[in-house]
Amino acid sequence: MAFENLSEKLNGVFKKLTGKGVLSEKDIDEAMREVKLALLEADVNFKVVKEFVANVKEKAMGEEVMKSLTPGQMVIKIVSDELTALMGGANSKLTYSSSGFTTILMVGLQGTGKTTTTAKLAAFLKKEGKNPMLAACDVQRPAAIDQLETVGAQVGVPVYTDRSCKDPAKIACDAKKEAEKKGLNVLLVDTAGRLHVDEELMEELVRVKKEVKPHEILLVVDAMTGQDAVTAASSFHEALGIDGIIMTKLDGDTRGGAALSVKSVTGRPIKFIGMGEKLDALEAFHPDRMAQRILGMGDVLTLIEKAQDSIDAEKAAELEKKLKKNKFDLEDFLDQFGQIRNMGGLGKMLSMIPGAGKVTDDQLDAGEKEFKTMEAIIQSMTKEERRNPQILNASRRKRIAAGSGTTVNKVNNLIKKYDEAKKLMKQMNSGRFKPGRKFMGF
Repeated sequence: MAFENLSEKLNGVFKKLTGKGVLSEKDIDEAMREVKLALLEADVNFKVVKEFVANVKEKAMGEEVMKSLTPGQMVIKIVSDELTALMGGANSKLTYSSSGFTTILMVGLQGTGKTTTTAKLAAFLKKEGKNPMLAACDVQRPAAIDQLETVGAQVGVPVYTDRSCKDPAKIACDAKKEAEKKGLNVLLVDTAGRLHVDEELMEELVRVKKEVKPHEILLVVDAMTGQDAVTAASSFHEALGIDGIIMTKLDGDTRGGAALSVKSVTGRPIKFIGMGEKLDALEAFHPDRMAQRILGMGDVLTLIEKAQDSIDAEKAAELEKKLKKNKFDLEDFLDQFGQIRNMGGLGKMLSMIPGAGKVTDDQLDAGEKEFKTMEAIIQSMTKEERRNPQILNASRRKRIAAGSGTTVNKVNNLIKKYDEAKKLMKQMNSGRFKPGRKFMGF
């Protein structure tokens, strides 16, 4: 998971601080040394680390902190605020044209996931109520046009192509005319990348920029490449003048150095982050929420937004009616597994719940396996058994165990978890739910 190593080390530092009633200058110095090492191990730019630690130390040594009743917690708040500031302070939104039609130029090196990210951004904009079109202006890479057409079709967005033309600037201009003619309001221009930054690439992009006059130039970088991503961002900004950054594969980068360095080094904000391979796995970047995730505080706001996007409103209303009548059955229980998958899976959900970040990969794997086992058991039941679990006597349970390739103990365990979930749902519906209860028995 993103920032996993850094989060673990920082939490170790803060655990020592919060265990002390009074902090001395020596305590602060030792803590800052550990924070510095943790950031450097996370591949954060050295100059950025030096400035960050100096800022935190200066504020942590202030009279307000040293004389506070909870100095350790005050230091954590300072680190959280500084991390937020380091990553840009506030969510940086896209700039749209006042005329009603917006052109966004997508640039980046080859291999960063630029074409797929262009489609992901189109899907994101559709949810925001926009009507986008994609323009296939990568005439260098074999199959780039085919790839854009494929992902465009998957997100339900039209793609403008001209295979006979080898001039990306002309293709982009023609695409803009076609999009305006069709009444669409956003054009996403997918351009060619290279394996490294070179003059030919930049000249081509400068020419496209001059012709289409984009309202936003977004650079796609790969978080997994660490400081190489920051170097690339600096080069693109110097030559082209980018407006923002989309950082892909952040979910697979346990260090996170690029995300913590790029704003400070380039002056350009991260606007979106890629948190998975699916075409809906693009999130608006919120520095304050990311700082909370790094410090193990969870990210409840993003979790709520994901729930709102993923949960079927009609099914939710139907479930609410059932809960009021105390009719939560095994079909509803099975449906909850699907809802969790739609939100990115158990691991993604837990990473955003405060205090749940300490769950290990082995525990997550065990949880996912248990989900699959329970699904197999429920799917081996008849419709009557799923809707009336009270009829599940010994002989029925034996048959279900055989049908699902499990054991009677596993079936009994499922029924126990279902009963716990039903009780929990009842408490939530009545307003008597107490935080800290197990989720579906886990």
